[in-house]
Amino acid sequence: MPDESRLPLILRTIGAWVVTLLLFFPLGWLVLTSFKTELQAIKVPPLFFFEPTLENFTEVQRRSDYLLFAKNSVITSIGSTIIGLAIAAPAAYSMAFFRTKRTRDILMWMLSTKMMPAVGALVPIYVIAQTAGLLDTRTALTIVFTLSNLPIMVWMLYTSYKDIPPEILEAARMDGANLWTEFRHVVLPLSIGGLASTGLLCLILSWNEAFWALNLSSAKAGTLATMIASYSSPEGLFWAKLSAASVMAIAPIVVFGWFSQKQLVQGLTFGAVK
Repeated sequence: MPDESRLPLILRTIGAWVVTLLLFFPLGWLVLTSFKTELQAIKVPPLFFFEPTLENFTEVQRRSDYLLFAKNSVITSIGSTIIGLAIAAPAAYSMAFFRTKRTRDILMWMLSTKMMPAVGALVPIYVIAQTAGLLDTRTALTIVFTLSNLPIMVWMLYTSYKDIPPEILEAARMDGANLWTEFRHVVLPLSIGGLASTGLLCLILSWNEAFWALNLSSAKAGTLATMIASYSSPEGLFWAKLSAASVMAIAPIVVFGWFSQKQLVQGLTFGAVK
């Protein structure tokens, strides 16, 4: 019999493993299916033991030019993150340290824009992109990704800046620091963790964005989300090839997120514990 004092710990451990397995199962099954043939992928009951094949990955690269879609994803996600940080950092700085009676209203309005379904803005944005000649271009996707993530970036950086003691800024001002010097030499070094967390989170959000990528791009500027959607056809879903394409699409960002999980957790929990 286990010690009664250890029983809650054992139950929590078992519960954590059960939840982990439930969350990991779809990803694990996706990887498993990517190494099957199409007949093995649809077999009932499902096969757990089989001879793996790399044919699906070869077919994805031959048919879809994976490197082109991956290049588009890298350019649009990194570009939108850099531009977003360049806009959000000074905006959040002004809201955190130079508050007005409308600051909270502006922050709430920015957050409320994330509650609107993206499809509600599809027609005007599509018409603007078409009129400007930006359909199926990385420029259009970068702009839309930036605007889509900007409210989140401002809120996260605002929360990060609020954790900086105001006495430090007052001391810098007494030493003669102007606005730019204060922001560059005091605020940025103290909030580098928040900047990193915000950038990493928005990079992942841009990488995973599918709605705008599917509606504003195709073969020329399509991201990996566009590549995955191409494996849905009137003839049906090719599960093995679709799984291989999905693994190739999520593998870079999963590895990146794994090594950056500390910064991501820090960014998502800013201001949660005081």
